[in-house]
Amino acid sequence: MFDRLKEIFGGDTESSDGPRERAVDDLQLASAALLVEAARMDDDFGQDEHAVIERLLRERFSLSVEDADRLVGAANKVSADSVELFGFTSKIKDAFDEEERIQMIEMLWEVVFADGKLDDLEANLLRRVAGLLYVTDRDSGDARKRVLDRVSSAS
Repeated sequence: MFDRLKEIFGGDTESSDGPRERAVDDLQLASAALLVEAARMDDDFGQDEHAVIERLLRERFSLSVEDADRLVGAANKVSADSVELFGFTSKIKDAFDEEERIQMIEMLWEVVFADGKLDDLEANLLRRVAGLLYVTDRDSGDARKRVLDRVSSAS
């Protein structure tokens, strides 16, 4: 699945119009796909969630606005074509240390709270992903509290 998307969206390519484009990285794609999946879980993937996902990807992977937008587009395709989380979470679990996996859970909480409410399906997704990433319920709950504190102080 990742190879097919890398062929479509990635590979370092040079166009006659400009510089080389950055290839879509498997880890970045897996992370973005989980974020998109969280946004789509309540059947309302709005502009607020899209903006949060792009910001999180830019910050986490030091991407340009264009690269982050491209990555979200690729993740949207992957997420729509996939019926399982394991492929995404296993890449992240294998590549991230414990602190980075907790940060990923925190990123997911940011996405689900971007629209101001938590849907039961979103909460269920976060519990499943936390388990697949070997993040404890306590660490996931602490990440959730940090996000809620930021959201409430921004209001």
